Amino acid sequence: MNAAARIDDNFTAVSTEALDASILDAKRALLSLGNDDGHFCFELEADTTIPAEYVLMRHYRAEPVDAELERKIAVYLRRCQGDHGGWPLYQDGPFHISASVKAYFALKMIGDDIDAPHMARARAAILAYGGAAKSNVFTRSLLALYGEIPWTGVPVMPVEIMLLPKWFPFHLDKISYWGRTVLVPLLVLMTKKPRAKNLKNIHIAELFTTPPDEVKVWPKGEHQTWPWAHIFGEIDKLLRIIEPHMPKGARARSVELAEAWTTERLNGVDGLGAIFPSMVNSLLMYDVLGVPDADARKQAAREAIERLLVVNEAEAYCQPCVSPVWDTCLTAHTLLETGDDDARETARAACEWLAPLQVLDVKGDWAAQRPDLRPGGWAFQYGNAYYPDVDDTAVVVTAMDRLTANDASRPYDESIARAKEWIVGMQSKNGGWGAFDADNAYHYLNHIPFADHGALLDPPTADVSARCVSMLAQLGETVDSSDCLKRGVDYLLKEQERDGSWFGRWGANYIYGTWSTLCALNAVGLPHAHDAYRRAVAWLVAIQNPDGGWGEDLSSYKLDYKGYETAPSTASQTAWALLGLMASGDVDHPAVARGIAYLQSTQNEGGLWNEARFTATGFPRVFYLRYHGYGKFFPLWALARYRNLRRANSKRVQFGL
Repeated sequence: MNAAARIDDNFTAVSTEALDASILDAKRALLSLGNDDGHFCFELEADTTIPAEYVLMRHYRAEPVDAELERKIAVYLRRCQGDHGGWPLYQDGPFHISASVKAYFALKMIGDDIDAPHMARARAAILAYGGAAKSNVFTRSLLALYGEIPWTGVPVMPVEIMLLPKWFPFHLDKISYWGRTVLVPLLVLMTKKPRAKNLKNIHIAELFTTPPDEVKVWPKGEHQTWPWAHIFGEIDKLLRIIEPHMPKGARARSVELAEAWTTERLNGVDGLGAIFPSMVNSLLMYDVLGVPDADARKQAAREAIERLLVVNEAEAYCQPCVSPVWDTCLTAHTLLETGDDDARETARAACEWLAPLQVLDVKGDWAAQRPDLRPGGWAFQYGNAYYPDVDDTAVVVTAMDRLTANDASRPYDESIARAKEWIVGMQSKNGGWGAFDADNAYHYLNHIPFADHGALLDPPTADVSARCVSMLAQLGETVDSSDCLKRGVDYLLKEQERDGSWFGRWGANYIYGTWSTLCALNAVGLPHAHDAYRRAVAWLVAIQNPDGGWGEDLSSYKLDYKGYETAPSTASQTAWALLGLMASGDVDHPAVARGIAYLQSTQNEGGLWNEARFTATGFPRVFYLRYHGYGKFFPLWALARYRNLRRANSKRVQFGL
């Protein structure tokens, strides 16, 4: 008996009046969170590695100690410590060695006594795992900069990479945008090998089971297997011999190219790549190159990092990036779903805010694969012109199109046309779409020693591809009239898992991918009797929790995943499941009514939903996210759609999302 069947006896449908009241309360609460200029931006929380690295960055540079800020960050770090003694990558997650080493190091730097109970527990957990030498490459790079381990503990990545031709097996164009922006300034650091100023002279020798200078074998990623891992391991050994003897002229030229590449993409106070690790590396690169503190580039790089801080009354942390475009376009969809005049006007203001952020004049790194394509996308952050993404772009376009569908003036037609042109041009050869690049699928590169995280690439995925298919279909394309759309649909159908779900790259996980894809298949008009829907619906119904909600743990990204494992319900994942079921024509399914009842029963007094669990993904198995907005707009979207379909006595969603 599945979970949905188990709760039949206790289920009581909620009245129409109560549903209307839930929607009204949630709408009012959401509207109150907008900014005066029309946009929305909610906190974006990652694991403790980001605030820990922020603290260590300041001490690396010997910046003046901000005791109050550090006190609040320490409160945050201590709160996030797990029962296992270390730190996880997401709430209630398992011990993670790299997160634990960084959090311990940061707390010790802040001033926590290593014999304090929480520090002793952390140290015991780290040592039981094998010690700090078991950390990943990025953590070991930080430790090398602090002199905690020798540079032999970090894979060789010579700065001469900047000189490699495009045909070479490794080239910057062959890795992801985040890989490029993190790596290029890091190449300079790995070449110059600077040492942290570390005025407090804090070290963490107590976290090693073997003296670092005696460690001969450093860990690799669990995905790195024969024969590629062996091949690249041998290449690393050869490079370690060659690297100190690189010609001085080539080395100097390579450093110059790395600096120029970084400066060209520096992105003002929004930061290199608009993501924390790249921002920090760019700042430290300028430091080691002797750029004066008064230099505008260096000042912008430093300010970009500071803008990521979230400082509350009791604690503080640092975000990995900000998500205003994503938050704003998804909120616009949610408000449009309610159908109310005040919500519609706020959605209009949101679209007005979004419109000028479209990148029309910069050919970013994506142009390496599509040199003849005109730009036309939106980025995720306030500013990131070199790195727009097709996911945000598709969601912005569908919101604009929906807002103005009955508007004779069609104010966004030109913006929509440019965006559509760009998304069509960004389709990969296999019919799918990656987030930031086309055909970024050089999978062998995830086996180089530097890529122990397994996230060096940006290949096509079902969730992003589904968003593009949804957009094209909403704009009037059909599988008969558009080869691009047909190939996209074929890709999605091919990607369906054996259990009926779809993998979700940027949200957790199969629930997210399944919601995204069901919306796309509905948008293109695939008959609801099609086997792809029926298998997906059967899977969603089977995994519904006894409380009526849905939940999926981030451990579902593990390499040995064998199928869904029970996890606590969350508001956002419940909303995704409901939106997926409604897209498949199953608005009258009892599981939908139970899911709606779950959302109503968990709505808080303020009209929204409390969601402490992480339900989004930065990099599978490596880096996860908690969007503080997801519990604010997705449940409202699901409730309003349910009401709208029931009112219209319809089983077909009329929009791409």
